[in-house]
This record gives sequence, structure tokens and C-alpha cells, in this order.
Amino acid sequence: MTVSIDPVDVRQIVIQSFLELDVAEDVLAELEEKLLIEEGRYFARSYLAGDLLAMWLVDVGVLQFYDAEGNMLRTVNLFEELMPLRLAA
Repeated sequence: MTVSIDPVDVRQIVIQSFLELDVAEDVLAELEEKLLIEEGRYFARSYLAGDLLAMWLVDVGVLQFYDAEGNMLRTVNLFEELMPLRLAA
């Protein structure tokens, strides 16, 4: 069974996490989102707000948050976070 994670759901987790990490709402309004492609294959999405970066590693379903120095601040397992919501629907 292939599990598909909706980018809209991930973006909501990113925004909520950035708010929890003290990113101002006006900075979030300018959230920069990029698709990362290597050898013609979509493998990740990045989100930049102020000095913080979030990276969604699509194949492994992990969302990681980093500060400006590259220190990892938080990791979210999207399969654990989002799949119970889908099963309940």
C-alpha cells in the first residue's frame, strides 16, 4: 500500500511549528517553499521563514526543522502525525 501525504497538510504543520519556534506572523506571510529535484526525481520540499528552515524528506515522511546555524530543532514523523487523522476520516 502506498501512503500519500498531502503537501497542504505538511504546510500547516510547518506553519504551526514555526509559530511555536517564535517566527513572527508577518515573516510567515512570506514563507518560501521550494521543491527539490535530483536527477529528475522529486525528493524533498523546503520551507524558509526568517532564519528557520524546514525540510520535508518525502520518501521517508520526515519533516525536520533547522536554525540559521544548521542545528536541528525538531523532527516530525509525518506518517505518525498525519496517518491517524486519515484513518479516522
